[in-house]
Amino acid sequence: MPVKATKARAKAAPRSIQESVNTALAWLQRRGSKRIRDEMEPRYGIRTDKAFGVSMADLRSLAKELGRDHELAAALWTTGWYEARLLATLVDEPERVTAAQMDRWCRDFDNWGICDTACFALFDRTPHALAKVRQWSKRRNEFEKRAAFALLACLALHDKNATDESFLGLLPLIESAADDERNFVKKAVNWALRAIGGRNPKLNVAAVAVARRLADSPQASARWIGKDALRQLASPASAKRIARGGSAER
Repeated sequence: MPVKATKARAKAAPRSIQESVNTALAWLQRRGSKRIRDEMEPRYGIRTDKAFGVSMADLRSLAKELGRDHELAAALWTTGWYEARLLATLVDEPERVTAAQMDRWCRDFDNWGICDTACFALFDRTPHALAKVRQWSKRRNEFEKRAAFALLACLALHDKNATDESFLGLLPLIESAADDERNFVKKAVNWALRAIGGRNPKLNVAAVAVARRLADSPQASARWIGKDALRQLASPASAKRIARGGSAER
């Protein structure tokens, strides 16, 4: 066979998953920034022992280049690198994500960045999302419990086909978790309440009622969640936005 033909065939041969992972990790290492790594904890509250320091813009660019690939996502996740896991959430195929995979990844959450990106970019597009909100809301680990309410917020923001009843049925979870004083839990609970209340006038009325009860609570975290949610959900600007079909901001 001619040398040129052999080279062309070799060039066209598909990479193995491990080769793709190695190439992605090398790309992340080249794009890594010590400045970004040094800012992750003091500026953003993201603690991780394995990070390159790559911007989200660069990660999205690489994800677009790689395209959707469920097997690659799984392999990237197992590396344990922060940016590789973020990349995994961006390239995975929502329709192929199983409930068991969501549980495995949730147990690995160790900072709000990976938790929220997984919920915002992937998990809320799976058919298992509502069930996981209920299940994870009972978790003890801070970031696993955060995942329940971050996922609920993302569903409220993104799922245009979800019924009002499905969100009304989940408001009691917000009230039950409002006494959790851990920072990353209470902020996600607040986010979920605001996102539900921002979907439409009917849900706004229900969310405002919850927020008022929480604002009157003797418990500090519940009181903060309620008062902060009311500032947004009960404001005239919010009412106008909701009437136009707008949603609550993060």
